[in-house]
Amino acid sequence: MYYSAIINCDLGNGEGIGVTLFVSGCSLNCKGCFNPETHNKKYGKKFTAETEKYLFDLVSKPEIDHITFSGGNPLESYNLPEVTELARKLKTQFPDKLIWCYTGFVYEDIQNLEIMKYIDVLVDGPFIESLKDLTLPWRGSSNQRIIKKERF
Repeated sequence: MYYSAIINCDLGNGEGIGVTLFVSGCSLNCKGCFNPETHNKKYGKKFTAETEKYLFDLVSKPEIDHITFSGGNPLESYNLPEVTELARKLKTQFPDKLIWCYTGFVYEDIQNLEIMKYIDVLVDGPFIESLKDLTLPWRGSSNQRIIKKERF
């Protein structure tokens, strides 16, 4: 798995203070995507054991409320095994920290994936430029939904 960036104090990709991992690779190629360079699944850096340790060190800080997987699309088939394992480890080590996940896929198509056991907040759906709405919290277009675990 490759990633384009890790934001260590993020206020824009989830409620509260978070850490965000931007995973590379997305097959949707949404027109007007804010992060088109991440469509290439080998964009950025290889996610390594050292990267994982760095990520866990960031998440362990008491002021961090959540970790967010974004991209690209962390739920692409080639990313899914590593992102699922990462989510499992994070939820095991930090059970009180929320896991947010952004995906261009819709909940109905991914609801049975193993990773859904670990995700607390899912932002689903492709970005649709004609539905772009910058007033919406935590999403770019009005078709995208914020689905909290209690609704899973």
